Amino acid sequence: MLQPATSTLTRTLTVAQGIFAPGHLGELTKYLPFELVDAVLAETGAVQRRLRVLPSRVGVYFLLALGLFPHLGYAKVWDKLVAGLAGLPVAVPSEKALRDLRRRLGPVPLKSLFEVLAGPLAQPRTPGARYRHWRTVAFDGCSSIKVPDAERNRGWFGRARVRLGWAGYPTLRLMALVETGSRGLLGAAFGPTSHGEAHYARQLMHLLGPQSLVLADRGFDNGKLLAEFAGTGAQFLVRLTSKRRLPTTHRLPDGSYLSRICSVQVRIIEADITATCTDGTRLHDGYRLVTTLLDPDQDPSDTLVRLYHERWEIESAYYALRHTLMQGRVLRSTDPRGVEQELWAQLTLYQLLRTAMVDAVESVPGTDLDRASFTIALEAARDQVVAAHGVLDEEAGLVGRIGQAVLAHLLPARRPRISSRKVKSPIPRYARTDDRRPLNSTKIASITISVHAAQPTTPAFVSRRHPFPPPA
Repeated sequence: MLQPATSTLTRTLTVAQGIFAPGHLGELTKYLPFELVDAVLAETGAVQRRLRVLPSRVGVYFLLALGLFPHLGYAKVWDKLVAGLAGLPVAVPSEKALRDLRRRLGPVPLKSLFEVLAGPLAQPRTPGARYRHWRTVAFDGCSSIKVPDAERNRGWFGRARVRLGWAGYPTLRLMALVETGSRGLLGAAFGPTSHGEAHYARQLMHLLGPQSLVLADRGFDNGKLLAEFAGTGAQFLVRLTSKRRLPTTHRLPDGSYLSRICSVQVRIIEADITATCTDGTRLHDGYRLVTTLLDPDQDPSDTLVRLYHERWEIESAYYALRHTLMQGRVLRSTDPRGVEQELWAQLTLYQLLRTAMVDAVESVPGTDLDRASFTIALEAARDQVVAAHGVLDEEAGLVGRIGQAVLAHLLPARRPRISSRKVKSPIPRYARTDDRRPLNSTKIASITISVHAAQPTTPAFVSRRHPFPPPA
């Protein structure tokens, strides 16, 4: 009787020595090397006093692994870290020991790691990363991240009121500054929702400079805040609310006009937008934009109206962070220090994944970063952690297995589409009327932009008693 042919597979893994072996993040470790983690721990005074089975470096990688597997408990996440280390003498800590490790580390090392890794990811010539010579960045806030309903959390974040009572979980407000081309994080700040978006945006203002073009929605229509944007040397393109009325100081040939906000000379663009769908549906909307780009010859109005749409890239970044990475779950920590630590770890992990995605896409010149799938990168990173692959692989090129997975499953080129915004909550937070948009995603055949003619010229400086001219 013939015996079936057999084969033996062997593989060589290179990991840290001894008790440091479980401290890794698979292939993502090359973006967060041991030397960097050790340097941050030393700088923040978080190095262990005695070398035990759970050193501080291992704790940092364990915290990041918790973000990769949000649906698993501490012990199961540890099992993922050591699954590929068969044959090595690794510790089997209790969940209490892992919780104590988290408390010993605190939030400061994770915040410092994020600040080291945060920054622009795309090269200047990468498609979608720049408008002219400015790097396009976007500000926006997210207030849907929930924390456990514990007394200490309520003491810091408070309780969120909804239409018919109190929300089940406290929420925090996260403010991010995002590079729109890569969706990489340039910076982040968070805290109670009792502070508005402007409060947290000011904490990130130092990250702007003459090479930045800031995109923001109507929530940032604040004269003092816009003046602070301009004070950094950055340009901005921000949507105005319909209630704001500004004096006209000069009409421009393309229909836009010059005005002033808090002594900053700005240009106002008012435009109607008509989208015609392939099924014949025609939808209308209007934009009122304010910008420091004053020359209509270099920056035509219709070009800036289309550029403002890039602001939505930050919504994609929040979706990837909140829903794909965190799976919409409530955070684990029941005290403010733990919440801080956990969220800085999530932001660090997000930035590592985006870095791997950008490296992969930029290896194929001319490929738009929009085509890289965050879900594919996340799943590939999880696989490499379980296999402990690529931890110390000096022969690996710029594009490792995560990058190969991203390139093998590139998304199709972005198609202009539109659909009605669905609110699935039985008690919606906001009452919505019929916006006449199609219920299902529908392809847009054409977009027409019509810039309004400038309003009649009015004095640049008017009295305090009557700050704006009466309506015509």
